[in-house]
Parts: sequence; C-alpha cells; structure tokens
Amino acid sequence: MSLAVRPAGQDDIAALVAADSLAQIHAGRRIEIAYWVENGQCFLAEDDARVVGYTALTRTFFHSFFIELVMVHEENRRAGVGTAMIEHIISLVPPGEKLWTSTNTSNAPMRRLLEGLGFIESGRIDNLDDDGPELVFVRLP
Repeated sequence: MSLAVRPAGQDDIAALVAADSLAQIHAGRRIEIAYWVENGQCFLAEDDARVVGYTALTRTFFHSFFIELVMVHEENRRAGVGTAMIEHIISLVPPGEKLWTSTNTSNAPMRRLLEGLGFIESGRIDNLDDDGPELVFVRLP
C-alpha cells in the first residue's frame, strides 16, 4: 500500500462520496463533504490514486480543533488508513493547541485507534443517538 494523505479538492468530491456508504444514501452527508472541501477542512487518503478514506478538521468544538469525522472505505479498514489520516491531522495542529474528537461507545476500533495515538477520554454525551453514549476525546499539547 502506498498511502498518501492530502487536502481534498473539488475534483475529489465524487470519490469521497464513493468511499462513504452513508454519503451515497444521505444528501446531508454529501452537503457536509462539499462544505468541508470548499472550506479547506477535508483531507483524503489515497492508495495508488484511489481514495480510500477522508477526514474533516474544523474549529467547531468551542473554537478548538475538532476531527469531525474519520471515514475509511469498508474494504480498507484496519489497514492503517485511519491512523495515517489522524497522524496527518495531528501534524496540522499548532503547538500548544488541543485536538478534540468524539466517537460512539459502540465504536471500539475507533476508541482503540484514538487511545493508541495519545487521545484521552474527556467526557461523554448521553442521548445523542440510539447507539449509546458519544465519548469525547482530547489530545493534549
């Protein structure tokens, strides 16, 4: 695998949607992807010029850096794609800044990934969705 992470551009939107099973059926996700790309907040992972995942970095969480989403194409999960994208995001955060994200309690692979990259659990949000509480994680400077 020759994985590269780079900013996503307008020409990448169709490939981002193709890598995201939810975006293929929900217009709201497609709108979010277009917004993140337009605002320079979306980064994609590609393997031999094929998009295998993407992530979005915003400042929507109390004006702090926040990883909105880490999406890896189903065929490429557990192959280091998520790790590569989050490591890229970490490299973009200025020294001294915290980096936040969240995941559902039921998403054990993402929780392990975050903990392995130095994130610590920092709280939880109950009643957000039906899959259980949302766990909030932070990576301290």
